Amino acid sequence: MKPPPFAYHDPTSVAEAVDLLQRYGGDAKVLAGGQSLMPLLNFRLSYPAALVDINRITALSYIQHEVGQLRIGALTRQRTIEFSALVREHLPLLYEATTLVGHLPIRTRGTLGGSLAHADPAAEYPAVATAMEAELVVQGSKGQRILRPEEFFVSYLTTALAPDEVLVEVRFPTPPPTSGWAFAEFARRHGDFALVGIAALLDSEGERCRRARLATAGVGPTPLRLRAAEQILEQGGLTEQSIEAAAVRASELIEPDSDIHASAEFRRHLTRVLIRRALRRARARSQERQAWESKDRSGSP
Repeated sequence: MKPPPFAYHDPTSVAEAVDLLQRYGGDAKVLAGGQSLMPLLNFRLSYPAALVDINRITALSYIQHEVGQLRIGALTRQRTIEFSALVREHLPLLYEATTLVGHLPIRTRGTLGGSLAHADPAAEYPAVATAMEAELVVQGSKGQRILRPEEFFVSYLTTALAPDEVLVEVRFPTPPPTSGWAFAEFARRHGDFALVGIAALLDSEGERCRRARLATAGVGPTPLRLRAAEQILEQGGLTEQSIEAAAVRASELIEPDSDIHASAEFRRHLTRVLIRRALRRARARSQERQAWESKDRSGSP
């Protein structure tokens, strides 16, 4: 298959890209990694009048650590995130999710911003951004604005980006050093989109849970924060009983669709299983980190 005809532009600045998008009035598409857009074009599922290729805007590719957050440019390649020491140290949940994205060629070309702007609800990055309460910075003809994930993701493959806006940066809060994390998903084959994915982040002390963050992938039109399940953990701690109760509550909160890949009931079942798996793994990692911190404070070898 070949894509439909389109005009091609490759700006070197965000301002130039915004001007081009404004000129086409919603009939242009932004090309970043192209791992989602190009298949849509080749299958004639998208007919833009123009592509605005932002790959020459080098200012959008970076990973910067500041107090309390990691700022990542929207054009940063997924492979760069996978091998970043800063990401491994400060955002291990993002690192783990990145290793589950597609295959090596996809991660080599794919970008953080491209995945988020494409807004496939089965993708890993939207779930991570939702669980971590990231800030998404977008720029358009009227200036910059910052959106929370629940504001940014609107529906299937739909975001709150205006026709002349570009996602330029994602700001991830850095969790406490003793936090536990896990991204658990089930896919029929390695590299496929997950039927269900769960992003879990725990700030705990022993079995006491100070803060829990849970978000889904693949069970609705957008990633979903499982707030009622989080409250069970924050009130009851990280006991097996609380984890089981949170898993059951999570399966009640979602409203998955049935399709050729899985029934709604199967996705509910997977949600319960993956919540348990993610929370146990996150709890174990938090306990391990706390043990190491305790050793460092005591000076034990």
